[in-house]
Amino acid sequence: METLRNIQNENLLGARNKATAGNLLRKPLRGVGNEVRNIPVKGSFREKATKTKDCGKEKLVPVKSVRTRSESKKGVFQDVEELKKSLPVIDSHSTKQLPPGVENIDVDDVENPLLVSIYINDIYCYLRNLEVIYPIRKHHLQLQPEVTGKMRSILIDWLIQVHFKFNLLQETLYMAVSILDRYLQSEKVKRSELQLVGVTSMFIASKYEEMYAPEVSDFVYITDNTYTKQEILRMERVMLKSLKFDLSKPLPLHFLRRNSKAGNVDATVHTLAKYLMEVVLTEYDCAHYRPSMLAAAALYLARKLLTESSSWNDTLKFYSNYSEEDFMPIVKNLCKIILKAGASKLKAVHTKYAGSKFFKISCIPQLKSSIVVELAASN
Repeated sequence: METLRNIQNENLLGARNKATAGNLLRKPLRGVGNEVRNIPVKGSFREKATKTKDCGKEKLVPVKSVRTRSESKKGVFQDVEELKKSLPVIDSHSTKQLPPGVENIDVDDVENPLLVSIYINDIYCYLRNLEVIYPIRKHHLQLQPEVTGKMRSILIDWLIQVHFKFNLLQETLYMAVSILDRYLQSEKVKRSELQLVGVTSMFIASKYEEMYAPEVSDFVYITDNTYTKQEILRMERVMLKSLKFDLSKPLPLHFLRRNSKAGNVDATVHTLAKYLMEVVLTEYDCAHYRPSMLAAAALYLARKLLTESSSWNDTLKFYSNYSEEDFMPIVKNLCKIILKAGASKLKAVHTKYAGSKFFKISCIPQLKSSIVVELAASN
């Protein structure tokens, strides 16, 4: 199973030297509509002795100012308390009353206070309620006058590269995309501001999740001084005010870890499920998927491709809260996405998971198997 937290990134503390912070220059966001020009690329951000291949030498023309927030329609739900009252009561699945055939996956955790086994089912019940309170609407960019789904995809593909080069936690990436989408569905953003919103989302998520978060000057540098510290900090205030300082929306990773434990899967299956979830991030048509359902669909497909016991048994149904019929449309869509992942222009996730750190999971032959082709064709 994956390491949940990487606390050995002390190198992120302190001021960065431009001579050692290279190779994080963003890939040209041509779809956003800004002009590009050549820029030099030097060294590695993390270690002076490490050199990686240049992933793009073009940059956007700097935008010198941050425009004020539009007086557009505010958040999806104005009164969260009112919405909470209308929510259905989700069963907390007390382990004292497990149905026949359902394994108690927390039985060995009773003596470990860090795993809070006595509260864990109530915690996931709460998380499932939160994802209902803070949804992303289907086609949530329809009200944006200048931003399109393609622009969003290009931006997120670049954010994935930045996240990987900064060696940040997995939670940071998912939270950054969540913050980005929640802001875009409630506030109008000009074309020239989109990348500023994206990099600010990553900045906010880093401060929330990381033990040693990158400084604002690091985010200024990776945009090649397109934005100043003051502009990023000002956008941070604007975005947090729009989101009412509420960053508590659950992430797919939270549910995947619980599902992987229920399925008793190994690291390879878990990593493949992570790849399937992450490759969806750039897909605008999939932005509205509930985190819990996406996690269940990803694990189902990963088990189907890599294990003999691929059935979605009673234990997995119980702890995920979903049956196969519930998430099968997402599974079929996932198959369509992974078939084109390697050939797409936006392949930051595919390239990332092709490394040995992730078992070269994006290159395994099972992703092109007849099972995937048949499921994709049936969508």
